[in-house]
Amino acid sequence: MEIVRAGLLALPFLSPLVAGPSVVAWQSLVTGACIAGLLISVPVAGLARPLLMWLLAGGLMVSVSALSHGMPSTLATLFAIAGVGAMAFVGSGMSRGGTPASAKPLATGVLVAGLVSAVIGLLQYYGYAEWLVPWTTSPTLGQAYGNLRQRNQFATLISMAWIAVLWLHVMSPTVRARRGLMAAALLLLVAAAAATSRTGLLQLLTIVGVASFIARRERQGWRAEAGARVQLPSPLLLLATIPLYFVIAWVLPQLVGGPGGAVESMLQRLHTGAPEDHSRLILWRNVLTLIAQHPWTGWGWGELSFAHYSTQYDGARFVEILDNAHNLPLHLAVELGIPAAVLICGGFLWMVIAARPWRERDPARLMAWGMLGAIVLHSLLEYPLWYGPFQLVFGLCLGMLWPGRGSFAIRPALSSLVAGVMLLVVGLAGWDYVRVSQIYLPPDERLSAYKEDTLAKVRGTWLFARQAEFAELTLTTVTPANAAEVHSLAQRVIHFSPEPRVIVKLIESAELLGREREAEAQAERFHDAFPQEFARWLKEADRDPARLAAPQ
Repeated sequence: MEIVRAGLLALPFLSPLVAGPSVVAWQSLVTGACIAGLLISVPVAGLARPLLMWLLAGGLMVSVSALSHGMPSTLATLFAIAGVGAMAFVGSGMSRGGTPASAKPLATGVLVAGLVSAVIGLLQYYGYAEWLVPWTTSPTLGQAYGNLRQRNQFATLISMAWIAVLWLHVMSPTVRARRGLMAAALLLLVAAAAATSRTGLLQLLTIVGVASFIARRERQGWRAEAGARVQLPSPLLLLATIPLYFVIAWVLPQLVGGPGGAVESMLQRLHTGAPEDHSRLILWRNVLTLIAQHPWTGWGWGELSFAHYSTQYDGARFVEILDNAHNLPLHLAVELGIPAAVLICGGFLWMVIAARPWRERDPARLMAWGMLGAIVLHSLLEYPLWYGPFQLVFGLCLGMLWPGRGSFAIRPALSSLVAGVMLLVVGLAGWDYVRVSQIYLPPDERLSAYKEDTLAKVRGTWLFARQAEFAELTLTTVTPANAAEVHSLAQRVIHFSPEPRVIVKLIESAELLGREREAEAQAERFHDAFPQEFARWLKEADRDPARLAAPQ
């Protein structure tokens, strides 16, 4: 059973499934299925009241925002919050076990996911992953991200696997087992360097620093007072991983074939930083401007990309479609409002302070704090909690750290019922997603029932209405006869994806309806948000820029 639990934890990180209009849909569905499996295979227990209230408050505020702003369905977000909550109950059940072995599935699952991803990532880095397709992707030389398809996510997984190695080292009774774990740690260190992730480097520095401090305290006697018989690696050995990391980061690009300088090293990334127009500082300044416009209730859940497109900034503008603030407190503030962000983030901070992690002695809880900390640190720079695998681990750690008083058990029949409902939702959502995905495939690759009249057959989808509407808009040619219908559709779709193809349809339909001022306003926004695409559109359509009143 322990192998099954570890496999269910590892699978969401390793799943190669990715198809259709959303890069995260299959990953989320696989995660949901694994959560259901864990609900069945692990005895679950209750949660501490503050944690339960915090989870319910988060779901309620997202729902209220969606209703008050007239937003499309937020079922995917609520399903994710429910998944985190379910994993919290599972994590509480793990802590209820009261034995070191109760936390082993978490450590083993994360370590297996980290090691397999490390091997895949290094094959990708050196261009040897082609033979593994379609079980993984084969990116350009110097790119390593496993099946997570993003190097910061890959780096966070590696960091969590490093924490799992440290816990297993503490629990391992033999020297041979510990040596094997040190070899695993070395492979993870190489993968971390290959990721060239500055977020990953910050996590590594934090993990090594905290672990070295704990190892030093161990040797001063507090671990012995707690009755433990085993220890972390020596502080000097742990600290030695930092210079070793930089040596590896320098060596890896030297071993890549091809023209010199073809692979960007971690040292180069630290020296040059991000391109100026992709800077997080510019991004965060833009988000702060948006927050100032709607400080109390926010722009609405899922509205950041539209807010960014529709706003003219006094200073520099982040050049890409901005659908996440790359900082969780800022993102909550811009979409839900400052009061909601303070309540959610402040509530979490209060729970952490009340738990006093700096006084923690239990190895399993220290592992949970470490993995939780890696995800939270990443959340201050990006958005790992928008992805199923990290939601799963996040929920487990919450439950392990804030179990219910007395850790009373929940009846297996209830958890099995919840698991069954979750599997039913995953199955229905999966089939609905397969249906919607047909319109994004070439006709000869579609299911036989969807080869003809595909758009009409997928139009009735409920869960993925936005993706279906986007396909309908981009496939429809604007004419005087359908201008009103296209204009109404474009006004909805632009809140989902304010990209050039959508903006052009909105402008063209507005012109055909005689709404010249609206067309001019949208052209001005188009010019500011996508200047190159705007110029290309003017040239291809042989339009007069002056007629659209767009700045030159």
